[in-house]
Amino acid sequence: MFNKIILVGNLTRDIELRYAQSGSAIAKTAIATSRKFTVNGEKKEETCFVDITFFGRSGEVANQYLRKGSKILVEGRLQFEQWVDQASGQKRSKHSVIVETMQMLDSRGEVSQGGYSEDSESGSNYSGGYDAPAQKAYTPPPSYSKPSPVKMPENNLPEIDINEDEIPF
Repeated sequence: MFNKIILVGNLTRDIELRYAQSGSAIAKTAIATSRKFTVNGEKKEETCFVDITFFGRSGEVANQYLRKGSKILVEGRLQFEQWVDQASGQKRSKHSVIVETMQMLDSRGEVSQGGYSEDSESGSNYSGGYDAPAQKAYTPPPSYSKPSPVKMPENNLPEIDINEDEIPF
């Protein structure tokens, strides 16, 4: 099965950073995404709030560079959480996102830019201008220039005829 979600939005609160007994960082926050649309000539906006969780070094990086209002792109997997509310005794549930990759989207003058993904257990993979993980302020690469728009290729994929009985799921 495939479980992947990509969200772009703004953080709704500062990051809460904690550490597990193993010493691994766990950072929690939430992201707000919005969609603008028109219904019968009336412009409307729909906002979706989603809790997100970072683990390991990505949680520490997020805590260091992100604040409430920071614009961010996250890729991860959707997780269904269930618990019993201690106050009312009722069963509660929600979906949240476990972040696997993030990209900071604020402009250079605001919070730092760049991307971060935790590709291995022993280290991390930075992209987007960090000189070192422990660096306090963002330093742009020496030859920074705004990327030019890229023309999307046409979809010239061949049509495949598959019998439903041949699909394994």
